[in-house]
Amino acid sequence: MDPECSRLLPALCAVLVDPRQPVADDTCLEKLLDWFKTVTEAGPSLLLLQENPCLVELLFRVLKAHDPRPRVLSFSLRLAGLFAAQEDCFQYLQVTPSSSVSQQGELLPMLFGESGPLGGAAWTAPTVRSGWLQGLRSLAQHPGALRFLADCGAVDTIFSLQGDSSLFVASAAGQLLVHILALAMRGPAEGHPSPQGCDWPACAQKIVCHVEDSLRSTATLQVTQALNVLTTTFGHCHSPWTQGLWVRLSPLVACLLEKDPIPASHSLVDLLLSVARSPVGSSDCGLWETLAQTLSHLSPTQAGPLALGILKLQDCPQALKTQAFGVLLQPLACVLKAAAQAPGPPGFPEGATGDSITVDTFLSSKSACVGLLCQALAHLELLQLLPQRPSPWPQAPLLRAAVAILRFCHGSAAPTSDVGGHLCAVLAGCVRVQRAALDFLGTLSQGTGPQELVTQVFAVLLEYLTSPDSSPMVLKKAFQATLRWLLGSPKAPSCCDLDPHTQLFLGELLPVLRKRLCSPCWEARDSGLEFLTQVTRHWGEVPELTGQLLRDPESYVRASAVTATGQLSSWGLYATPTGPEHPEVQQESLFTELLHILSTDSEGFPRRAVMHVFTQWLKDGHADVAEDLEQFVARVLQAASQDLDWEVRAQGLELALVFLEQLLGQPGSRCPYAVALPEAAPPATLAQVLQALCRVQLFEFALRALFDCDRPVAQKSCDLLLFLKAKATPCGGPQEAGASPDVVSVEAALQRWQAGEQGQPLGELEPEAVMAVLRSMDLEGLRGMLAKSSDHMEKSPQSLLQDMLATVGVLGENEADCY
Repeated sequence: MDPECSRLLPALCAVLVDPRQPVADDTCLEKLLDWFKTVTEAGPSLLLLQENPCLVELLFRVLKAHDPRPRVLSFSLRLAGLFAAQEDCFQYLQVTPSSSVSQQGELLPMLFGESGPLGGAAWTAPTVRSGWLQGLRSLAQHPGALRFLADCGAVDTIFSLQGDSSLFVASAAGQLLVHILALAMRGPAEGHPSPQGCDWPACAQKIVCHVEDSLRSTATLQVTQALNVLTTTFGHCHSPWTQGLWVRLSPLVACLLEKDPIPASHSLVDLLLSVARSPVGSSDCGLWETLAQTLSHLSPTQAGPLALGILKLQDCPQALKTQAFGVLLQPLACVLKAAAQAPGPPGFPEGATGDSITVDTFLSSKSACVGLLCQALAHLELLQLLPQRPSPWPQAPLLRAAVAILRFCHGSAAPTSDVGGHLCAVLAGCVRVQRAALDFLGTLSQGTGPQELVTQVFAVLLEYLTSPDSSPMVLKKAFQATLRWLLGSPKAPSCCDLDPHTQLFLGELLPVLRKRLCSPCWEARDSGLEFLTQVTRHWGEVPELTGQLLRDPESYVRASAVTATGQLSSWGLYATPTGPEHPEVQQESLFTELLHILSTDSEGFPRRAVMHVFTQWLKDGHADVAEDLEQFVARVLQAASQDLDWEVRAQGLELALVFLEQLLGQPGSRCPYAVALPEAAPPATLAQVLQALCRVQLFEFALRALFDCDRPVAQKSCDLLLFLKAKATPCGGPQEAGASPDVVSVEAALQRWQAGEQGQPLGELEPEAVMAVLRSMDLEGLRGMLAKSSDHMEKSPQSLLQDMLATVGVLGENEADCY
């Protein structure tokens, strides 16, 4: 431990036990515990306690207090657990008496036993119970801890805390039981103990018997607690003894299926899947039978997560997978049956037809129907993307079901049964189901289907894109699904290669898109722009409204319009209302308009989008950039340097780096942290590069950014200048030819900028003077300083101790860090 921290510890311990002093907040105490944890992990805890006896005195004094403060008591319990995690320190705390407190007895039993906080008023505070559990969790690391837990009766207290009113305490109690069980089964018991438990350690036997009693209980809460403990056990413990544990407890788990209703069904599903994923699953054939029985006994809503989990398993009997897939398909089978106009082609695999239980769930309530459908769609969407999905995949029936669900929600379905009429009433306008169905429909675009079904897919998507009742989120989902179906076509690198049906759909979509780009809802305009930008590569006809949205009143839409027009212009597809007869005027007009946005827009999003577009134009060799490269860079950097948004200034430095790399004949990003920098350009070429950099005022922009108040901007500037310095250094510089550059004015300006006076420009710069200044600057040291977080000093343990003491006035003036 740092000597200064050791000097401050006694005063801090005295503050913590003094009831007259204000209690440090939870954040400071948590940071203090994190520091002690780091110290104990780095060295022996026993030496720490011997060198700092005030820590043991703190624990004794907290126990002696008549009305200990809950936060300090919880902190002390957790601190004692950290120290006792090492066995020699555990023994030391057992026998060490207090030197200044008239209190007899062993410290650890007084903290964690029945004579400690358990019987006091402070135990009513959840933070104390949580601290007690966390302290024991840290302490239970060695065999001596097991004997201690048995002697002080802590295990029984943990059992009772499983049902605590605080969910955090109850969860911590269950996890602690798993930890103790795993600790007890280490060593000789870690082999293959008998399922009867006759050779199990006493502590493990006690926990397993408690779990058995809980599984037999008629109280759902106790069953849930037992199942959660077992789920965590099989999820984290993969030693051979877990096989004996499952053999012993699996009959009791199977008996839960005989109860009506099945208690704690969600926890039961979690347990069975946890066992199936563990090594136990590959060695117990009876587990598959239990899973099959569970699928048939659970309700459709409860069985869905179990079915999906089974289908994700690598080694699983095919019959069980077929049964699980049928469970997932049953809700969609009910939808198809309700929407059927006439007997159709074969649908889902055998066993997937909607049974009476699923139909009853559909008819029971709106919430049950919506929940079951959304769950089934989400599970099938996940399954579609997995390599182990069932084969053959019923693509056509799934497409028909997704289209039918969307039509029920939209009100365009014509039901022929009572179930169909009920679905129309329940699903009409249901945004939740619409979003789930559109997501699923988009995922199905990865497969193929009959042309008739694909036509129906485009028809229902067009209904949603056209409908004024589509909410902004549903409209966004419809655009995303449409894009996936258009770009997922096997014939589509371009619009001309699309089949006639898709080209007809695109023709119908154009007026809809124009309408959405004029929508009074900004989310609709933004979604339309996003769709337009992504689909343009495959579709040459572009609405002129894109450019008009550059002046949209909503900043998000303006930013999307900037991105869209920038990309369209790069691809040669952007058209302005001025007409196509003067293409060079169109390009200049767009650049001028984007530059105007960069200089005048009151919101940051559009200005950031403009900088990204300009940087991409520079990388791609855009026609407007190539026409006068230096003028383009100079005008953009001038606007970016005056921007108040640090992201705009940082993106300006990114553009400057691209420009520099292109001048050096090395396009592409270059990491400034690379160990081996590229070879330098020849001196003549370097001189020309430096002159070009001076003409576009890149040096002034970068040097001013070096002292930017926003650290990311200064870091980017430092990286840029280091890159240039590394390029120039191997070549020497123009000053070697006898020139003596005047750097006084440049250095004077830099000093003023560093002091915060950034109003005065540098004026005309000579390359020799700039390079001389760069060579004299410690840019490597500056980069190291910028890499440190702004509060790296305040994060030190010494600073933490000083701050905690300063809050109670123990330290003198100016002795604490301020942040």
